This record gives sequence, C-alpha cells and structure tokens, in this order.
Amino acid sequence: MKFISTKATLAVLLAASLSFGSTLAQADDTVVLRVGYGNNPGEPFDLGCQKWKELIEKKSNGKFKIELYPSSQLGSKDDVMDQMVAGEPVCTLTDGAFFYDRGVKDMGIVFGPFLFNTWEEAFKLNDSQWFKDQAKLVEEKAHLKIIGADWKYGARHTLTTKPINKVEDFKGMKIRVPTNNIQVKGFEVLGATPTPMALGEVYTSLQQGTIDGVENPLAVLYNGKFHEVAKNLLLDGHVYNITNIVVGTEFYNSLTPEQQKLLVETCHEAAMYQNKIVEDTEADILAKFKAEGVTVVEPSKEFKQSLIDTSKKFYTLPDFKDWTPGLYDTVKKAMQ
Repeated sequence: MKFISTKATLAVLLAASLSFGSTLAQADDTVVLRVGYGNNPGEPFDLGCQKWKELIEKKSNGKFKIELYPSSQLGSKDDVMDQMVAGEPVCTLTDGAFFYDRGVKDMGIVFGPFLFNTWEEAFKLNDSQWFKDQAKLVEEKAHLKIIGADWKYGARHTLTTKPINKVEDFKGMKIRVPTNNIQVKGFEVLGATPTPMALGEVYTSLQQGTIDGVENPLAVLYNGKFHEVAKNLLLDGHVYNITNIVVGTEFYNSLTPEQQKLLVETCHEAAMYQNKIVEDTEADILAKFKAEGVTVVEPSKEFKQSLIDTSKKFYTLPDFKDWTPGLYDTVKKAMQ
C-alpha cells in the first residue's frame, strides 16, 4: 500500500479542519463529499462539478451534499487520493497515469502518447470489458472507486515559448507534465525534457524560463493564462483525455446502495453537461488564443505521422516491463 506523505498528512488535517464546522452541523444522516481539483473556477470541469453539486443535492433533498474546492485547495491530486485511502470523504479526478503509479500498471497505457486517433476510440475503450476489469483492480490495489469514467477532459495539446514545427524541435525543450511517470516518458521519447510540477507553478516557471512549455487541454491552457508568457500552440492531440472521477473505497462502501446509485448517476449526468461545454467552447478558445497573439500550428499529415511514429517506441520501453505482455495490441482491439 502507498504510504501517506507528510505533505499529504497536512492536507488531510487541512481538509478535516475545513469540514469540521459542516460536520458538526450535519449531525444527522446527511452525507458531505468534498471534491478537490486543480482546475480554476469557470473551467469546464469546474462547471461540471457545479452541475453535479446541484443535481445530487436536489435529487437527495439536501441529504447528499457536495462541497467544491477548486484551484488545488485540498492539495495536489496525489494528496487528495492519499486522503481517500486514509478514509476521508473526498473526491477528485484522475487518470490511468496515476493508477499506474498506484500499482495498477496496465491502466497507464491509456495516457500513452498518440494511443487514440479519435474520441470514439477513447470512449469505446472506457466502455470495454478490459476497462471494467482494470477498474476492479483499481479498487483492490489502489483502494479507489471509479464512479465516473465518461468526463471528456479534452484533447491535450502543447503550448511553448518557442515554435515546434517538426519532431526535432522538441529536443531539449523543458515541458511541464503532471507528476506521473507515464507522461514523463511520453515526452522523453519525443526528445523533450519533461519537468513534473504542480499546475499552479507553471505560469511563473514559464515567465522565468525555468520551463519552455506546458501540455494540457485548451481550456486549461487558456484559463491558466499561460499564453501570456508562451505564444506557440501546437495542436498535437497527444492524449485524448477522458478523466476518471474517484472516491475512496472505504467512503463508497460506507454509503447505502441508494446513495451509491445516486452518486454514480448524478456524476454521469454532470459528465454529459460538462462534455457539451468542452465541445462548444473549443472553437471559441482557439479564436481567443489567436486574437491574443498566439501562433497556432495544426500539424500537417506528415508532421502528425512523424509524431505518432516517434512515439511508438514508448510502448516498448523497458520502464514498462511490468505491463501485461501484448498489452498494446489488447487495448487496440478493445477500442475497435
């Protein structure tokens, strides 16, 4: 089992203090779930969470409440997951790359570079028996319960201080990635120097030249205002990111069957609401980038193919020798 860091312990204490008053106030059978995430207020994921809060509180007649903590107020993604494992009633969004780091190794492949060509492939994989089997392992090994696997976080693109017009331009570029091994290796195979750090540190790091770029969906890149200090956007779509909403298994199992059903169903409803926002706003965000002086590069067919070809070695790296043999082919078949 993953040990809880000192930082995570502090985050647990902070979260407990934040909820102390509401815990006293809810001396009856009301459930209070704290949802923490790094996204800023107004981003599509935050709006989806607001809808989720509205839905579950209305349908439960106020007996199931959600408290929202955007902008990493409950700590990093890893901190919040550590709180879940410790039994706290908290929730966050996470992905296969983090499941890999928590012992469910095969799940890491879903965040591999250029694994998917379309959103249809990504959603098919998440609806497959392979994914369902992996979700059970996430419960058993990571002590996390996936309650939603259909939130379209967005295709992930790369925003940099210097232009990237060919694969060779990645060489030596310091690209911020989340704190997981999968995305580190995904950019290493392109020749970049991946630099894990919290999203909240990115703007200053770009401004000071500590890093040369950052990757994320368009809404996250724009709302983080990173384009004020990095003026080149490559629409590489290296990951089609469907995020997973998770709670701790201890919390989930403490709920009644009716509460569990309500939690999962309202999470799905909120996902559909959020997904439409993502789809509807991407064109507007691109227009804003261009209007604010960002050079947007849509890779040519040849450039995109070279990115795909260069990234294929990721799937045979010795770093992932703990993957099930033939995993790449198994996953490709599951998404057909």
